[in-house]
Amino acid sequence: MMKPVLIIFLFLSVGGFLYMKLNEQETVKMIEVSHLSAQEAEHPRELSLPISREQVERSCKPTDAGPDSKVILVTGAAGFVGFHSSLALHQRGDGVLGIDNFNEYYPSTLKRDRQTQLQMAGVHVVDADLNDEAVLEEIFGICGFTHVLHLAAQAGVRYAVKNPGAYVHSNLAAFVTLFEVIRKRPDVGEVMPVVVYASSSSVYGLNTKVPFSEDDRVDRPASLYAATKKSNEMMAHTYNHIYGLSVTGLRFFTVYGPYGRPDMAYFSFANNIMSGRPIKIFQGPGGIELGRDFTFIDDIVRGCVSALDHAGPNGKGVAQAKVYNLGNTHPVNVSDFVVILEEHLGKEAKREYVPMPSTGDVLLTHADVSKAMSELEYKPTTSLTEGLGKFVAWYKEYYKGGAHPEQLNYKPARR
Repeated sequence: MMKPVLIIFLFLSVGGFLYMKLNEQETVKMIEVSHLSAQEAEHPRELSLPISREQVERSCKPTDAGPDSKVILVTGAAGFVGFHSSLALHQRGDGVLGIDNFNEYYPSTLKRDRQTQLQMAGVHVVDADLNDEAVLEEIFGICGFTHVLHLAAQAGVRYAVKNPGAYVHSNLAAFVTLFEVIRKRPDVGEVMPVVVYASSSSVYGLNTKVPFSEDDRVDRPASLYAATKKSNEMMAHTYNHIYGLSVTGLRFFTVYGPYGRPDMAYFSFANNIMSGRPIKIFQGPGGIELGRDFTFIDDIVRGCVSALDHAGPNGKGVAQAKVYNLGNTHPVNVSDFVVILEEHLGKEAKREYVPMPSTGDVLLTHADVSKAMSELEYKPTTSLTEGLGKFVAWYKEYYKGGAHPEQLNYKPARR
């Protein structure tokens, strides 16, 4: 169980920050870009952003000017899910601007490559931290977002043990900073965008009832990461209640696929198998196999896009505050997962079975997606064999047949 002192710390961190943000007196007048004077409109001031106003405006402009087109801010756009979601939204005609702080949790080379792919497609990514309120005010003023897809977060379960501050900064403080900027849009004559944000299957914590349903208890997190994700759901509900903000949370289940995160098991397994290193397979008490509801990235992206399309309007007493599971619904034992990965890689793994660490992992994840199927028309279609085949094809092309030494020996710095 989570230690009482950690729960108290988290509660005080969230509560104190919310109180400070919701009650602070503005000491600096933010520049309202959307209300430029005639002189400024003729000669726009130089932006403090790392990209030009023209790039921001071009990225935000829908290529399909139909009545259903959206202008969307994607946070964490250089991340795994953010990258694929940004591409999908842009390709269907929405205006998309990304923001990412390019932290060093895993080698930033992959993030920069994702950014390059996005820029080639016409989606620009602002290199900035979500806690930088001035940058947020600036891009909101330029673009007039109709929707926000909030995917930025400090990921990882075990990393939180030695780096708790990184989770408070990126998952709690940044969440409130972003939501404060969003809820203030009517104050400067703009429309308040609706929000879809990433939660996590980790919120189910120590539950033993499976499959996990949105109605199950989520008050027993097994990690600090999970606690911050549950806190996000609570904070989103608060902004819905006070300000009438439409909020939709998506509980992702073990996402995998091309351009994925190197810290995830499937990616690190591929690295170690290809380099001849052993892989560690965790086991529970009595040698119980761990099981995961592996969900292919394309299915997750379709869920994100559908959530944006089904998000209801803002307004007190009208706006929705919902959460949905997005999973594959077919959990697989990790050992069976490795067998499929070996077949696609064409190389056998050197297995080491070790006890599951007591730092936040759980024995099984299994999604009940009936609510998402009913309300979002969500339907996962990619089998694990097909999905891993697509990942390995990308992996072999990207790394030209071998793991990158930078990833094999990478250790993220403490934050």
